[in-house]
Amino acid sequence: MANIFLVPGYWLGAWAWDLVADRLRAAGHEVTAVTLLGLEADRTDVAGIDLAAQTRGLVESITSRGLTDVVLVGHSGGAFAAYETLDRIPDRIARIVYVDSGPVPVGTAQLDVVDPAERARVEAEVAERGDGRYTYAYDPTHDPEALAGLSDADLATLRARSVPQPYAVAASALDVRDPDRLKVPADLITCTFSIEQVDAMISAGHPFFAEFVGAESFHTHALPTGHWPMFSRPADLAALIGDIAG
Repeated sequence: MANIFLVPGYWLGAWAWDLVADRLRAAGHEVTAVTLLGLEADRTDVAGIDLAAQTRGLVESITSRGLTDVVLVGHSGGAFAAYETLDRIPDRIARIVYVDSGPVPVGTAQLDVVDPAERARVEAEVAERGDGRYTYAYDPTHDPEALAGLSDADLATLRARSVPQPYAVAASALDVRDPDRLKVPADLITCTFSIEQVDAMISAGHPFFAEFVGAESFHTHALPTGHWPMFSRPADLAALIGDIAG
């Protein structure tokens, strides 16, 4: 059985993985779901919290326990910290799994790969709030594809428990340098793109999946649903992660 670390995406904490983590533990895996720095439920001050700080925290959570052969799973924007963690300690990571995400080019920030209108919205909200953070409305009328498969109860949970995202994390450029990161097997669980779309995007050099080109071992797995499969298809996501982890 595998030692699996589950990293949530923006606005989320370890709680977002509960339905998946319970199933993986029932299957015999050791599972740790993490809350990245700046996304704690009671956090109000995010000064100094950027991608590097989140990565340091994630690295510490693995190295402080002396863990090796970790299957590191990163969802959405959380994959940035997961990928930097792989870069820092590739000898401790057995496999990295991206859930509806991917490794962008070195030097690229998450805000560099979003729609310009969304970036403008984020920056306007950050300026208005004044606390270095921004929110997401979970509004199916605004973002139906991303929120596909979520029930009213799921949406209510996400709205109630999500916390504002630190802007500095999203504005931080990805910093990876160790070529050994490309030797670690990588898997993509794609939810909002088909495998054919992913293949075409990789061939075209799309930034979402840029670093897959150099990976020595890379596999794509389809799980058609919205961008939050840990809520819309938790049993299927757990089974797929378990199969990948071995």
